[in-house]
Amino acid sequence: MRAILLIFLAMLVLSCKETKVQVVSISMKDDVSVLANDSLKGRKTGSVYEKKAASYIAERFKSIGLQPKGTDGYFQKFTFKASKNPHREAEFTSEKSDSTETAENLIAYLDNKAENTVVIGAHYDHLGMGGEGSLYREGPAIHNGADDNASGVAMMLHLADSLRKDGSPRNNNYLFIAFSGEEEGLLGSNYFVKNPTIDTKKLTYMINMDMVGRLNAENTLAVYGLGTSPIFKQTVNANAGDLNIIENESGVGPSDHTSFYLADIPVLHFFTGQHEDYHKPSDDTEKVNFEGMEMVSNYIFSIIKDLDSQKKLPFRKTKNESEVVPDFKVTLGVVPDYLFNGKGMRIDGVSEDRPAQKAGLQKGDVVVKMGEYPVTDMMSYMESLSKFEKGKTEIVTIQRDGELKEVEVTF
Repeated sequence: MRAILLIFLAMLVLSCKETKVQVVSISMKDDVSVLANDSLKGRKTGSVYEKKAASYIAERFKSIGLQPKGTDGYFQKFTFKASKNPHREAEFTSEKSDSTETAENLIAYLDNKAENTVVIGAHYDHLGMGGEGSLYREGPAIHNGADDNASGVAMMLHLADSLRKDGSPRNNNYLFIAFSGEEEGLLGSNYFVKNPTIDTKKLTYMINMDMVGRLNAENTLAVYGLGTSPIFKQTVNANAGDLNIIENESGVGPSDHTSFYLADIPVLHFFTGQHEDYHKPSDDTEKVNFEGMEMVSNYIFSIIKDLDSQKKLPFRKTKNESEVVPDFKVTLGVVPDYLFNGKGMRIDGVSEDRPAQKAGLQKGDVVVKMGEYPVTDMMSYMESLSKFEKGKTEIVTIQRDGELKEVEVTF
């Protein structure tokens, strides 16, 4: 099997030539290893290296036995004007000009001759050599994005393979989409929703997987979108097993499920949490928890199976949490632990040469107070940041190893 993978990688990824190599069975680890290989130079949206990743995914769809459902085989090309800030508003265009670039979604279909269709998606682009969006400060370097989001694509392919097998749920069809341009502002998912290759009125719900490769020792998994359909909460919790589920009602977040939610389609988004390698060159294959990925994939499959007997799911609007996020002029320079359930804001990573690092804050510290403002959760943390000015020094109270400690932080 390893020999087959290496041949496949050499012929598909390291060259632009056609190949007829037939993949029989590839593991999630194998898929991540290919997509997060240095040869793909970080899969920057619209780059030749992302196109090689796209060719690999198309061949994987074919090997699984899925029908093409793009506008050109498995491919759905679109042109765009890149945004300077990832996950911010970007713009796609219908006409190509000198100021635009071309990217492509990969779309495949499992036709069970059913009335409705489930979308299962993950983005496959990343940050290339860094630049905008990178948290690495030492110059250009390959950002392989093993967790973000080779892990999600590998899990999507694994689910596709599972759903092809005898005995799998058959009361829905399945549309598998590998989105491009997520890092540029949800471009690929936005384009698909506005230019669908299937009747969107027949889409019953959408599953999104973005950063599902770092399940922690507590088996903590965040599931977003529980409020987008009345049936989701019971189903998500009933199938949790040994997983510790962190619930989030909102259908809006910084990943591709948002595009479907805004089109009034129920969504579920799965996420194992941010970490200190997020948007850095160190997000590599060897740090991925593949046993954890297997657990999460089996969990998602059980949810799909549980929902298989349902008719088209009802959609419900949820609170748009992005609308209530306060504006702030300063940052602490940390990666919050979004899976933390305790009081305060636990630090999951510290960015180089930023206020937190200079003040000696560390991964695992829990911020409980900033200046005079108590911090009880992520929202109160952001609200406290909005009170501070650049260049000012404030006392930040943290909990470390069970003890409270005050540190001076200069923003």
